[in-house]
Amino acid sequence: MSESEVITRIEGSVGRITLNRPKALHALNLGMCEAMTAALLAWRDDPAVSSVLIDHAGERGFCAGGDIRMIAESGATDAVQARAFFLTEYRLNHLMFEYPKLITAIVDGIVMGGGVGISEPADVRIATERTTYAMPETGIGLFPDVGGGWFLPRLPGETGTWLALTGARLKAADTVALGIHTHFVASSGMELLKTDLLATGPDAVGDHAADAGPAPLAPYREAIDRLFAFDTVEDIFAALEADGSDWALAQLAILKTKSPQSLKVTLRQLRAGRAMTDFAEVMAMEYRLGGRVVRTHDFQEGVRAVIVDKDNAPKWSPTTLEGVHDADLDALFAPLAADEEWTPRG
Repeated sequence: MSESEVITRIEGSVGRITLNRPKALHALNLGMCEAMTAALLAWRDDPAVSSVLIDHAGERGFCAGGDIRMIAESGATDAVQARAFFLTEYRLNHLMFEYPKLITAIVDGIVMGGGVGISEPADVRIATERTTYAMPETGIGLFPDVGGGWFLPRLPGETGTWLALTGARLKAADTVALGIHTHFVASSGMELLKTDLLATGPDAVGDHAADAGPAPLAPYREAIDRLFAFDTVEDIFAALEADGSDWALAQLAILKTKSPQSLKVTLRQLRAGRAMTDFAEVMAMEYRLGGRVVRTHDFQEGVRAVIVDKDNAPKWSPTTLEGVHDADLDALFAPLAADEEWTPRG
C-alpha cells in the first residue's frame, strides 16, 4: 500500500478513496481532507466516473475522528490552525452532502467524530460486525461537529440527542435500525463486495447485504424519546432522576461525567440544527462553535485527561450545569465577522 495518507484513483467507473493512516485509525488531518476534496472535485464533472467509493486500509477502523492533538495545541494558542482545519473539513463534509454522484462508504470498524462526517453524507453506508459508531465529544469538552447538528436531530425520536449527550457507542444492529447506516455486510464478505462494487457499481450492495440482527437499543427507545425530549440539560437530568429506572440512572451517571459546558453547547446545537433547512447553515454554526470551543478550559482539559495523560479524570470548569450561563453559550454561538464566517467554497 502506498505511503500516502489518502489514496485516490479511478477503478472501472468508480472513483475510489482509501483512507491510509492505519496507525492513527485514519484520523483526519488537513492534508487528508485536502486530498479527498481534490479527488471529489476532479471526479464531479468527469463522465468516466459514475460513483464514488470510500473505504480504508487495514482492519482496525474506518476513521476515529480528527487530529485532536493538533486541534488542542492550536486551541491553546490562537486557534488559527484549528480553524483552518475546520474550514477545510467542513467544506469536505458539505461537498459530500451535495455531491451529484452516488457515494458509498464502507464503515468497517471504528467510526467516530470526523469519520462520521465523511460517512454520513454518503448515499450508501455499509456497516459490519466490527463497526462501532459514536459521537463522544462531550467527554473531551467538545461537541458533535462535522454535521452532527444536522444528522443527529434527524435520527428517530430523541436517539440523536441521547447519542450526542452520552457519547454512547453503537454496533451495527443498532446503527442500521436507526438509519445511521443503510446496510449490514459481514466483514468476511468485504473483499467480494468491493470487487462487485468496482465492477458493477453501488447496485451490487443489495446482493451482499444481510440482517444485522436484533437491535439492543430497541427496548429503550420509548424511554429515550420521553426522557431526552427537553430543551435544557437540567430538565433532562431531572427527568432521568425522576424516572428512577436502572437504565435512566445509568444514563444520568454517564452524563454527570461529561463537560457541563459541552452538554449545554451540544443540546443547543442539536435543537438549532433540527430547525435549520440548509446543511450549510449547520456547518456555519459549527464553525463558529469550533474555533471558540477549542480555546476553552474544558476542551484543553478534556484532551489532557483522555488523550494526553489518559488519566480519564478531567476537572471541568464550571463543574456544574448551573455554572454554565446562557450568556456563555450566546458568546460561543454568536456570528463571526462577515469576512470570517464559514462558506461552502473559497
